[in-house]
Amino acid sequence: QVQLVESGGGLVQAGGSLRLSCVVSGRTVGDQAVGWFRQAPGNEREFVAAIRWISNSPFYGDSAKGRFTISRDNAKNTVYLQMDRLKPEDTAAYYCAQGSSNRVNARDDYDFWGQGTQVTVSS
Repeated sequence: QVQLVESGGGLVQAGGSLRLSCVVSGRTVGDQAVGWFRQAPGNEREFVAAIRWISNSPFYGDSAKGRFTISRDNAKNTVYLQMDRLKPEDTAAYYCAQGSSNRVNARDDYDFWGQGTQVTVSS
């Protein structure tokens, strides 16, 4: 069974940075995608970024372009989301997920989800 555990969330001032980590266990070898999504209270879950375990091209949602960077360490089965120049509107619960779909930017593209980590950006 694939399990994902996020960490690295917290409280940060606007303009600051955080690095989120997603450790994936139980996965089989393959080019699955690991994606980051976020959800603020009352909002839909929003695609942030994704990367595949073999193909290295990253994918970014509009909210992440230019400020966030996704990367992976295959030896550690870990995917990172470096978030810079954070804004109060980035405040949300951040989730990582793994999926085998050809697409990467929709919730339905993913089969396994973590429990989330909270990011709060103060103004």
